[in-house]
Amino acid sequence: MRGVGEATLRTVLSARPSGAGNMVGGRSEPGDCLFCSIASRRVPGHIIFEDDSTAAFLDLYPYTRGHLLVVPKRHAVRLPELPPDDQTALVHTLSEVCRRIERICPDYHVSLNAGAKAGQVVFHIHFHVIPRYSEENPFLGSGRARLRDDDARELARELSRA
Repeated sequence: MRGVGEATLRTVLSARPSGAGNMVGGRSEPGDCLFCSIASRRVPGHIIFEDDSTAAFLDLYPYTRGHLLVVPKRHAVRLPELPPDDQTALVHTLSEVCRRIERICPDYHVSLNAGAKAGQVVFHIHFHVIPRYSEENPFLGSGRARLRDDDARELARELSRA
């Protein structure tokens, strides 16, 4: 990602819950939402799965190799804000993504951070699917390196297959 999209991404992902970029009191507006922009392809992303209601893409600052985000295309900050059909589609996509992650790693976390105090940084509901390759806790590290383009292409190729 280059240009404005990359700058926005860096701002949002380096922000602390106290706010930055597209966050207003723990909320974001659909027109200024990074994940809405990726899901609608207005901003480039490494999308590995999508249907009419959802998208799954590689986290550009992963905790571990293959860290994915699963989002609804409809903007919502929290799960109860989504209509039931979109909730169902989101869980269906989450299941599909977990099946694909198992190609590269049998162990993984599935998590949802709801609200700033819970660790939500981008205020668009999203599930993290984070492969675990060792006993070491990936969440206690000194920072998250940006996903390299060559690794992203390789992962996208492997995980995009149905």
